[in-house]
Amino acid sequence: MALNRFLDEQPRVSLGHWPTPLQPCDRLGETIGGPRIWLKRDDCSGLAIGGNKTRKLEFLLGKALAERCDGVVTFGALQSNHARQTAAACARLGLPCELILTRAVDRDDEFYTRSGNVLLDRVLGATLHVVDDADAAFVRFGELYDQAEQDGRRLFGIVPGGSDATGVLGYVDAALELAEQADARSLDVERVVVAASTAGTAAGLVLGAALAGLRTLIDAVCVYDTAEVTGHELAALVGLGAGDLGLAVPDADTWQIRDDALGEGYGVPSDEGMAAIELLARTEGVLLDPVYTAKAFGQLLRDVRAGVIDEDRDVVFVHTGGSPGLFAYTDAFPT
Repeated sequence: MALNRFLDEQPRVSLGHWPTPLQPCDRLGETIGGPRIWLKRDDCSGLAIGGNKTRKLEFLLGKALAERCDGVVTFGALQSNHARQTAAACARLGLPCELILTRAVDRDDEFYTRSGNVLLDRVLGATLHVVDDADAAFVRFGELYDQAEQDGRRLFGIVPGGSDATGVLGYVDAALELAEQADARSLDVERVVVAASTAGTAAGLVLGAALAGLRTLIDAVCVYDTAEVTGHELAALVGLGAGDLGLAVPDADTWQIRDDALGEGYGVPSDEGMAAIELLARTEGVLLDPVYTAKAFGQLLRDVRAGVIDEDRDVVFVHTGGSPGLFAYTDAFPT
């Protein structure tokens, strides 16, 4: 859906299967009542088990190729979905991929360090650099960048989560896609719920909804940091994106950001999230992950049960993927 010249003029590569489905959760609705919930299935985006980063990478790697870069380096936690999708996209495009992965979660068991996304990173051919913290990650980035320069190569660096002014465009485009799907089904979307970590997905949705004239609340559920920190990052990205797109900055009341579901912190499963995984799996056959989508969907279920969402309107949950993470959290499930 083309509505903005700036968006259309950006370098882009084709990596995903678009549009992703907009799926109703009718059996879930029969179980819990409340408004009709729809899943925007970006877990079905088509690149190495899917996920939201594919949309961002179409623009990010389009820029990398336009700048004649011949390698990519990015950052993430050890079980990063962003890292796995970047590795897959680089494999698709024939670009060497360096992943700098931080031990952001206090775990050293075999499930966490060898399974899930880590296993897929290796299968996809990426080179992994595992470090202890963010400071060590930036030191390693500097070393890789300097070595590439000495070798006459040009690396393209991608920030964590792909959440910069370029990556945000992926979810501007996604919101345009969603608006078209909602209009085709005559939906009255009260809110769009999404997990928020580096805030690029939520920022893109805020901007894209404004661009499409989709009058809805973007409900960002923190799964990485506090609402104060994440909200600051989201507002900054919305401001940058609005300038690029030639939009007025959307009103702050078009989004909300909450950290009620964060629990004990990033990468630590919550009881509410684990219950959400089982409920959606057993009513709709759809898999959430313990780190991101389970916590955000758990927050949505809590709101439905509390009756704070208009039952006569529709709710869209953006499923950002992450199912490989289930295998890294085997011990969180009852035997």
